[in-house]
Amino acid sequence: MANQAEPMTMAGAFVEDAEAQARFLGRKRYLAWRRRLLPVIAVVLFLLAWWQAVEQFDIKPFIAPSPVAVAHVLIDRFDVLMANLLPTAIEAVLGFLLGNFAAISLATAFVWRKTMEEALFPIAVMVNTIPVVAKAPILVLLLGNGMEPKIAIAAIICFFPTLVNMTRGLRDVRPEQLELMRILSATPREVFLRIRVPNALPYLFSALKIAASTAVIGAIVGEWIGSTKGIGALIIQSTYNFDSPLLYATIVVGSTFSALFFGVVTFAEGRMLRWNVTHNA
Repeated sequence: MANQAEPMTMAGAFVEDAEAQARFLGRKRYLAWRRRLLPVIAVVLFLLAWWQAVEQFDIKPFIAPSPVAVAHVLIDRFDVLMANLLPTAIEAVLGFLLGNFAAISLATAFVWRKTMEEALFPIAVMVNTIPVVAKAPILVLLLGNGMEPKIAIAAIICFFPTLVNMTRGLRDVRPEQLELMRILSATPREVFLRIRVPNALPYLFSALKIAASTAVIGAIVGEWIGSTKGIGALIIQSTYNFDSPLLYATIVVGSTFSALFFGVVTFAEGRMLRWNVTHNA
């Protein structure tokens, strides 16, 4: 009897495990679809509210055009919008790469040499406190009126958040990890590559996601100071011409690119930090 009861118990446990796994997968699929659908529903509701407000209060088109008018501009002037998006995208991406590379390099130097942090970090804080609209004219005077000052502005905006996060990530290591590496006779280089860098990656990607959006803002602000092409220049032109549908369409294009840039960094984070995502889940 005992031998017969044991297989039955094992079979029952197997069924319960299968049911639990099915519930888990169903819950996972539900959460995945909810993450996809909720933003879409929110955007649709926002557009409907915008359209209703324009129609209900009879708002003049030069003040706030309807979503339909903006959609027409997006379709009819798609080539113009894409032609102006290209230089802004190049400036934002190059500024993103340059600013973050400089921040990661300096954060690494701070970890190796505490005196460098004590000397240079206050300067980085001071530069960061200067408004972007004040930095932009100075950079235009120094670098000319081409793409260089826009790239520099985007890089400067990206620089400080990454510097702070990367420095903290490299330093925020548990003492027992360092003690274990000391017991194993690890070199400082091995400690840095095997302990500090993996520990800093979540901090780094948090900063990179912020930088992905701010780099686009920096490029656009740089184009406001002096440029004949780009999203920033098109915003200024459409504002002076009271062309509100084009203004709103330009903002939509710039925001969409910024969101896509953010999505690329988030995708890279998910691919590189699978262990961290799994742990957090």
